Amino acid sequence: MLTAGQAIVDEVEAAIRAGSAEKCIATAKRVTDLFLASAGSFNSEQVELFDNVLDRLVKTIELRALADISARMALTDISEQLAPVTQAPPAIIRRLAGNDEIRIARPVLQESSRLSADDLVEIAQTKSEQHLLAVAGRWWLKEVVTDALLARRFASVSRRLVNNPGAKVSPDGFAVILAQAEYDPVLAVETGIRADLPSELRLQLLRHATEEVRGRLLERAPPYLFEEIRHAVAAVAAGVDRDMSQVRDFAAARRHIAKLRDSGELNEAALLGFARQRKYEETVVALADLAQSSIEVIRSLMQSLRSEGLLVPCRAAGLSWETTAAVMECRYTTGSMGPVELAHAKGQFTKMTRENADRLLRFWQVRTSHPPKPGGRTH
Repeated sequence: MLTAGQAIVDEVEAAIRAGSAEKCIATAKRVTDLFLASAGSFNSEQVELFDNVLDRLVKTIELRALADISARMALTDISEQLAPVTQAPPAIIRRLAGNDEIRIARPVLQESSRLSADDLVEIAQTKSEQHLLAVAGRWWLKEVVTDALLARRFASVSRRLVNNPGAKVSPDGFAVILAQAEYDPVLAVETGIRADLPSELRLQLLRHATEEVRGRLLERAPPYLFEEIRHAVAAVAAGVDRDMSQVRDFAAARRHIAKLRDSGELNEAALLGFARQRKYEETVVALADLAQSSIEVIRSLMQSLRSEGLLVPCRAAGLSWETTAAVMECRYTTGSMGPVELAHAKGQFTKMTRENADRLLRFWQVRTSHPPKPGGRTH
């Protein structure tokens, strides 16, 4: 390879010295073909050799002849050939990705695994809307990259990211999308059916959505999201308001409930009183105590857009339907559950046995206390 490598370097030097764009283009094509012919067998030193010579050739072509259509076509061909190659020379990939001509940049922006998250963030911060669209279509994107893409506020980029299941979006990123979705019904629907959209943001989206968007969300909802979206739509339609993102301080409630327990006054009647007065913290702590569960488990069930989960600790605690309904209503700062939703919940509550509820609650408690290790299996 040493002799072949020196021959390649000599050919590149000759092409550059000749000053001919056509000669540089021809040489770049030949070097690319040589690399692709054995890309999988090259070591890092050999890849670096190809990287250096291709980078010099492409830089020369860009400086001398990029306005020429044949030069643009040649660089586009090289970009398309190198984009799917996992061992592609990284420097030339970065140069192609940063080219202002989107036809040259697009193949590697969409596909090359040689571009790091930092490379993609730089592209997102500095290049055109078309470059950002190409990045947004990659099969996998980290939150740091989507945050950078969304920061530019291009509606077209937001739509592409929302439709890309491999794009991880942070809560801040979703907040940007939701602001745009208020004026874009299609974006609102596509965002609403994202499995990773936090429940509180889905409820926020529905609050600002038109009746048409809410209806389309129900039509488009996948099976695993249908009930959550149905409950959220019903809650919004009933005019209720649940501030699930509010920071809660349970310290005072813990002390109060502990005194009631010590004095023998902690019972279903006390819980019913808290729930009817919509004392959220006291209701959560009292239910956790009566169901022999934790505040973390009960609060997560109170925050959920679905009602079914909350029925479990209520049944495990041996509560009546009257108290259970009051606990469910306590989740709302204004308004209440609709009669259809209450009737549906009562039917499920009636069918649920206390033994099954207790068993399921214990399982949730264990999962909360001992979450799966990173990379471990979950069932």
